[in-house]
Amino acid sequence: MFKKFEEIEKKLQNRYSEQRDPWGLEPKRALADIKVLWPFYKYYFDVQLHGKEYVKDHPYMVVSNHTGQIPIDGMLICTAFATELESPRILRPLVERFLTSLPFLGRWSSEGGAVLGDRHNCLNLLKRGESVLIFPEGVKGIAKNTKDYYKLQKFTRGFLRMAIASDAEILPIAVVGAEEFFPYVLQMKKLAKFLKIPALPLTANLFPLPSPIDIYIGEPYSLPKDLSPEALDDELELHLIIIEKKIQELTEFGLKNRRTIMQRLKS
Repeated sequence: MFKKFEEIEKKLQNRYSEQRDPWGLEPKRALADIKVLWPFYKYYFDVQLHGKEYVKDHPYMVVSNHTGQIPIDGMLICTAFATELESPRILRPLVERFLTSLPFLGRWSSEGGAVLGDRHNCLNLLKRGESVLIFPEGVKGIAKNTKDYYKLQKFTRGFLRMAIASDAEILPIAVVGAEEFFPYVLQMKKLAKFLKIPALPLTANLFPLPSPIDIYIGEPYSLPKDLSPEALDDELELHLIIIEKKIQELTEFGLKNRRTIMQRLKS
């Protein structure tokens, strides 16, 4: 493991040492976080990454489903891109303003690579050669009741406009296994609204269960060159449906081949 991280650290230093990041990324801090997360990634959640042959060494708009009540799925995707690829990179998750405004977590997430999710930040990151991680379902994707697990919520169109403006390829991703972190959940929506927080799940277990995770990467998708960032919603609808369908298909494939906690315990 130590040799692995020495190699990763060298590659990341070569990629990030020459530029100062205006959003607060501290590569050494990000790598330290990854080292802490690695035992959970490898042994507790037993993450398996599929489709890494689709990832080349250039910027992507990584678009994923959002699952699991708390944003562990994002941390696992970021860990996969930093440790499992031939050319490791620190993914830049675009996060809600709620997170960036928190005194400690806001700074910690920024130093680890997270960025406030607005159009200006996204476009500038892509222009600088960074890859961004986007969850188009938003909070609705992560904050679901048990009966709605693995049902994709409606995607917003903003990521398509940013992909067009930056000429970035879209890399579809599906995470399977995270909904099982908290098998029984009831969302306290009215109380969450009263408290002015994105979500408030009522769960049977307070700590995520060791559900095995599979991350599926699909083939990159490029938008037509003649499509304008100011295109009408109707012009974007077909491409939105295609991306949703790609992620839904990856999710369904993952569910058919899903590994369970019980299988891990028996093995």
